[in-house]
Amino acid sequence: MQKLLDGIEKVGNKVPHPVLMFLYLIAFIIVLSHVLYMLGVSVTTEVLEPAPVQVQPDFYADTTSSLLDTPPTAAYTEDGFVIRTETIAIKSLLTIEGIRFIFTSFLPNFAGFTVVATIFVAMIGVGVAEQAGMMAALIRKLVKVAPARLITFIIVLLGGISSVATDAGYLILIPLGAAAFLTLKRHPVAGLVAAFAGVSVAFAVNILITPLDAMLTEMTNEAYQLVNPGSSISIVANLYFNIFFTIFFAVVVTIVTERMIEPRLGKFVPDPAEGSAATQEEKVDVAAEERGLRHALYWFLGALAFILLITLPPGAPLRRPTGELDVSSPLLDSLIFIITLLFLFAGIGYGRGAGTIKSSNDVIAGVTKTFAGLASLVFLLLVISQFIGLFNYSNMPQILGISLAKLLEQANIGAIPLLVGMILVIFLLDFVIPGSMPKWAIFAPVFVPLFVNLGVTPQTVLAAYRIGDSPANVITPLMVYFPFIVMVAQRYDKKVGIGSIISLMLPYTVVVLVVWLIMFVLWFALGIPLGPSYPVSL
Repeated sequence: MQKLLDGIEKVGNKVPHPVLMFLYLIAFIIVLSHVLYMLGVSVTTEVLEPAPVQVQPDFYADTTSSLLDTPPTAAYTEDGFVIRTETIAIKSLLTIEGIRFIFTSFLPNFAGFTVVATIFVAMIGVGVAEQAGMMAALIRKLVKVAPARLITFIIVLLGGISSVATDAGYLILIPLGAAAFLTLKRHPVAGLVAAFAGVSVAFAVNILITPLDAMLTEMTNEAYQLVNPGSSISIVANLYFNIFFTIFFAVVVTIVTERMIEPRLGKFVPDPAEGSAATQEEKVDVAAEERGLRHALYWFLGALAFILLITLPPGAPLRRPTGELDVSSPLLDSLIFIITLLFLFAGIGYGRGAGTIKSSNDVIAGVTKTFAGLASLVFLLLVISQFIGLFNYSNMPQILGISLAKLLEQANIGAIPLLVGMILVIFLLDFVIPGSMPKWAIFAPVFVPLFVNLGVTPQTVLAAYRIGDSPANVITPLMVYFPFIVMVAQRYDKKVGIGSIISLMLPYTVVVLVVWLIMFVLWFALGIPLGPSYPVSL
């Protein structure tokens, strides 16, 4: 196994610079799209799409232009989906329309690539906190308080829970995992990959109910009603399943990290000539640090009190316009910005208390220094956004996914083998369609009716989808945060490349997928409920 991983790392690190690699991939899909277009490749299927929203224009008495295009409650009503039959054909990127799309979509592809904005917004607060010294102080405090043997498990479990805030775990917890391991004299890259696995390898399950659960459940219901009109499942249909596997896989990822990854990495010896983050020794003023942490707590509580003030009272801005506070409320849509504010205020408070921030100029300098370090990442994301935009335009991902789904649908096998086959198909498609919702929009209308007719409940099909959706997240270069992971790792070892990260993450993918498949089959065979009053079979 070690020789295999060494080979993967060696080959992976010899691939061209990621920017060039994606440029080559762009050229490849342009040519391939035209070949498939000439062959007339297409597929007919049923797909889910958001239900249309009733528009009520509003006018001032002396104007003829619409002032309000949609009702103010439109963004926060229950998400609805409709099922539509359509024929999807390959679209060539070398036709007149395709060439026009390449040129006209360049800016929209990048502007619509929300991961860029998310990174910048999230790094405002984190950057100030890091430059002020609060992040290092928190790591030292965590290491001092928590048992050393539990640090890996704590980081991984926090990673699993962090999916409630969507991207926050990637941007905040992964660098913290590396710093925590470094403080314990353990290999920082091991802490980084452990946190990455915690955040992403089982992203579709969580102890908490997340916005993703609401969307996946609603899409499942629309597909379920194809065979049972009026029937539906609730957002807690997979609750027991999600809670158990969040904790279970925190244990699994911890074991993989400590038994496979750390021995592979060996003892960490920073190279002073590299000037990496690991070689930057700092003298700690314990009294100033304690004072800074106290001030950080005060500022954090002040910011938190403000957030609660605009969330908890009836009619508060972060509630839904109808008054509810649930997974579709503005609070959940604001989590990244809220987390940024909390880190920003806590960082300023720490800096004022510890003396590392003396004026507003220091705050601005912390933000700009953080942004400057993201320059190469932003350029890479520019190229990745073009690849994803052109790839999706060609319809190749959708046709590949639908074709595999139909092939599996036609297989004359039992429910359990068919469920396992579905999981493996989704796992393979995750390499080219990493997003959870786009894949389920394709698969739900195919698999939910099929399995219901076989006596399998829709919540079981949704649980199976969660299994296939996540393990490949950590090894596909199309995962939008993969370049960020490589960039963080290079702070400690300049020689780390894409191949290095893939070779380190591959054991997590293999172990988690195999263990999850075995546990799922046992769960199904034993008939354990997936949620309160939600059995595995009809």
